[in-house]
Amino acid sequence: MSGSVAWRDIESLLNAAGFQTVEGDGSAVRFVLGKIEVRFHRPHPGKEAKRYQVRDARLALTQAGVTP
Repeated sequence: MSGSVAWRDIESLLNAAGFQTVEGDGSAVRFVLGKIEVRFHRPHPGKEAKRYQVRDARLALTQAGVTP
């Protein structure tokens, strides 16, 4: 079993939870739901999320009331 998470899966999960995607310059992107905001740079050239991105996405989802 691989420990990696595809970046597109994180984006899809945040959007499904109601976060709005706001594109920034270059690879910058932020996800906003009310007062909750999380900022990332899309990984490149790879497509796998970094550990801190998974952690930050999980925190944002928890703050939004999303539980497993």
